[in-house]
Amino acid sequence: MTALSDDVRRALTAGRLGHLVTINPDGSPQGSVVWIGVEGDEIVAAHLMGGRKVQNLARDPRVLLTVEAEGANPVGMANYLIVHGRATLQEGGAPELLQQLAEVYVGPGVKFPPFDNPPPGHVIRIEVERIGGLGPWTS
Repeated sequence: MTALSDDVRRALTAGRLGHLVTINPDGSPQGSVVWIGVEGDEIVAAHLMGGRKVQNLARDPRVLLTVEAEGANPVGMANYLIVHGRATLQEGGAPELLQQLAEVYVGPGVKFPPFDNPPPGHVIRIEVERIGGLGPWTS
């Protein structure tokens, strides 16, 4: 597991959408836009229902996550983060994590999910193996 630097943590918790790529059974990529957060050195996201990404992760844990980040290099190219990792599915906890992330993505005091008795869903925990992209996290 790769420890997350302060710069990487800021990029992951700035309220920008993550673009999560999982692997379909036929080997093709499957992309999802997700709210993301950080717990320890893991990146977390949540999913309430079964969905393709959950099915894919149960079969093959390899993921790629991209996030646009603040700033740019000297020639004006925007910073972005690319995370290569492996995900685990934690049963339950999705509504609680989504409520926490909604404070960042939607705003303070919002109720999310916006209905009573949501299903427990899954928390997706991504163990970071490698970080790339453009920004202070690359050499």
